[in-house]
Amino acid sequence: MSGTVGGAIGTGSTTTLTDATIRNIIKGEKTSSNDPSINVEKGEVVAVEEEDQAIPILYHDEQFPLDPNEELETQQFTVRAVLVGCMLGGVIAASNVYLGLKTGWTFGASLFGSIFGYAILKPLSKALPKHFGGGYFGPKENVCCQSAATAAGSLGLLFTSGFPAAYQLGLLGASPQADFGRLITFTFCCAFYGMAFAIPLRKFYILKQKLVFPSAVAAAHTIRSLHVGKNAEANAKKKTNALIIAFCAAITLRCVSEYAPGILWDWHWSWTLYSLGWDWIIAVESWNWIWEWTPAFIGVGMLTGLNASWSFLGGSALAWGIIGPALVTTGKAFGEAVSAQYPGYMNYNSMILADPVNAPSPRYWLVWPGTMLLLCGSFAEVGANYRTLWASLVQVLQPLFRRFRSIEVDEKDLIYDPAPAHEQVPWWQWTGLIVLSAFFSCLVLALQFGQSVGVTILSIVFAFIFSFIGCESSGRTNITPVTSIGNASQLVIGGVTRGKYPVKDAQMLNLAGGMLALGASEQSADMLGDLKTTHLLRASPRVQFYAQLCGAIVSIFMSVGMYVLFSAAYPCINDLAVPGLCSFPAPDVGAWRVIAVAVTSPTLPIPPSSGYTSIAFGILAVLVTVVKYRFVPVHKHVWVPNMNAIGIAFILNTTTYPTAMAFGSTIAYLWRRNYPMAFGMYCYAVAAGFIAGEGLGGIVGAVLQVAKVSGNYYGTAVGCPAMEYCG
Repeated sequence: MSGTVGGAIGTGSTTTLTDATIRNIIKGEKTSSNDPSINVEKGEVVAVEEEDQAIPILYHDEQFPLDPNEELETQQFTVRAVLVGCMLGGVIAASNVYLGLKTGWTFGASLFGSIFGYAILKPLSKALPKHFGGGYFGPKENVCCQSAATAAGSLGLLFTSGFPAAYQLGLLGASPQADFGRLITFTFCCAFYGMAFAIPLRKFYILKQKLVFPSAVAAAHTIRSLHVGKNAEANAKKKTNALIIAFCAAITLRCVSEYAPGILWDWHWSWTLYSLGWDWIIAVESWNWIWEWTPAFIGVGMLTGLNASWSFLGGSALAWGIIGPALVTTGKAFGEAVSAQYPGYMNYNSMILADPVNAPSPRYWLVWPGTMLLLCGSFAEVGANYRTLWASLVQVLQPLFRRFRSIEVDEKDLIYDPAPAHEQVPWWQWTGLIVLSAFFSCLVLALQFGQSVGVTILSIVFAFIFSFIGCESSGRTNITPVTSIGNASQLVIGGVTRGKYPVKDAQMLNLAGGMLALGASEQSADMLGDLKTTHLLRASPRVQFYAQLCGAIVSIFMSVGMYVLFSAAYPCINDLAVPGLCSFPAPDVGAWRVIAVAVTSPTLPIPPSSGYTSIAFGILAVLVTVVKYRFVPVHKHVWVPNMNAIGIAFILNTTTYPTAMAFGSTIAYLWRRNYPMAFGMYCYAVAAGFIAGEGLGGIVGAVLQVAKVSGNYYGTAVGCPAMEYCG
C-alpha cells in the first residue's frame, strides 16, 4: 500500500490559502510561517478561502524558497543519517509485514523517518564531537535520513501476497524457516529495480506533472518546519512530542485490543442489533459493514484528503453495498452460510471455489472489474501525457543517445531540471543498476525456480511498464495499487508460459514474475516520493539514490525475518488447512493464488458477466480520464472521482479501511478549516505516529502469540459475531 493503496488531485482537500500568501511564498518573501500552509511561528492564523480557489493549501508545485539565515550544508550524505534512517526503516519494514498480512496495505516511512530522524540526530549533532557524529544537522541531511528509512521499509508486500500464495499452493518448501536462503535471494532480485526506474520517471512525474505525493509533501513541510525559522527548535519539540504520544496511543490500543477486539477494536454494530431482534440487519454484518478503530487508516486518511478517501468509500459502497448484493439476488454470485444457528449470516469472501466461472463468490466476481479499473485508469493517465513522458525519457537518456544518434525533441516539451548537474544521478548509474539486477535475477530464477531467461526479461519489462501505474496512483492519491499491478503481470506471464511448463512450475513462475512487478512498482513509487521531498527542499537526488541503496539492503533481511516470525506465530498464513479463524486474513494472498491457478488452467476462469462488466468499467475509467484532461479545469480536478481508489475498493474485501480513511480525512479537513495553526503544527506528526504505532503493535502481538499469551489464548469474544473471538 505505500502505502500506499488511493485519491485526490492536489492534496485531496478543497480548502486553500489566500492568493496573497501563496504569492509571497512563490516569490520567496518572508511570511510568519515555517510551514507554508500554516502560520505557526507567531501564532497568526492564515485566512482561509472557500473551495473554488486554484492553489491547494498544501503547497507543492515549486521548490521552497531559500532561507537567507540557513547554514550551508557541506555534507548531505552522512554515515549517521544513513544508519539512523536504516534503523527507523527497519521498524517500518517490520510494521509493514504486519499491516500487509492484516489488511493487504503497507505504508511508507517518510514521515516517521523524517520526524524521528530529527529527534535522534539533532541532539546527537550537538552533543557529540564532530569526528564522532557531531556537527551541523540540516534539512538536506534530514532528507537523506528519510530516504534511507523509506527504502529500508519498502519490500514488505512481497511477503503479504506472492510468497504466502506459493506456500498455500505447495510450491515451496515445508516452511519459510526452511526456505530462508531462497527468500533472501529472491528478495534481493526485487530490491533495486524500483529505485533505478524512479530516476527517469522523476522528470515526468515531479518536474513536469508536479504530482503531489501527499506523504512526501507532508514530510517536506515537516522537515522544513523542524529546521527553518526563529522558533524551529521549539516547533520541532512540539511535533516530536505529538508523534510520540500518537505512536504510544496507537501501539497501546493495538496491543490491549487483542484481548477484547469486539469492544476496543471492531464494533459489530449490526450484530448487536441482530442480537436484539432485528433479524434483517444480519445482511449488513454479512457484507462486513463494521466500524474499526484502526489508527493506521485514520492516519492515512488524514494525509490523503477528501477526494481519495471518499472516492474509496464510494467505491466500497458501490461494490459491497450495491453490486455485491445485486449479484447474489440475481444468482450471478453465491455465498456460503457461516452457521446454521444464525440464518442469513453469510460469507461472501471465499476465494476457494469449486466452479469459479458458474458459481463465483462476490469477492471473486469483483476482483476482475476492480483490476480493470486500476489498469485502464492508470494507463489512461499516462496516455494523456505521452508527449511529455517521451520528452522526459529522451532528456534523461540523452548522454547515451549521443553515442549513437541524435533524437530531436520539441523544445517546448523539454523539462527544466533545477538540480545542479553534479547532484543529478548519472545515466550510467541507474542503467547499470538495472543491468546488474537483471543479470542477478536471471541467474537466481533460473537456478532456484527453473525460469527461462526470456520470461525473466519479460517480467522485468512489465515491471517497468507497471511502475507507471504505481507512480501515477501514488502521486495523486498516496496509494499504490501494487496488488493489481502484480496480478496484471501474472496474467501476462501466464499467457506467455501457458502450456510450456508443468502446472506447479508454471504457477511458481507466474507468482515470481508478478512479485518482480509488484516489488518494482511499490519501490519506484516510494522512491519518487523521496525525490519529491528532495525537490521541494532543494536537496541532492544523487544523495537520495545512494541512501536508498543502503536502505534496500536492510529491507531485504528485515522483511524476510518478520515474515518468518509471523509464519511461526500464525501457521494459518501459509496453510489453508489450519482450522479456525485466522488472525491474519492476508486479503491479497487469495487474489494471487486464484490468478496463478486461473492462468495455468485450460480455460480462463472469469465469469462472463464479470468479464463484460470489467470491459465496461475499463471504458468508463478511460472516458473519465479523457474528460478530466480535456474539459475539466485543473483546479476542479479534485471533484473528479478517483478511479484508482474505486478500483481498489472493488478488490479489497472489507469496508473497514475505507470508512476509517473517510473518517480521518474528514477530521483533518475540519481541523484545518477551523484550527489551521494547530493543524499545521500537529497533523502530519499525529498521522505518522498512528501509522507506525499500529504496525509495531502488531509486532508485539506476534511475539505474544508465539509465547502463547495473546488474545487468542486469554482474550474475550464479547462483542464478536456468534461469540467467536474476532481479533
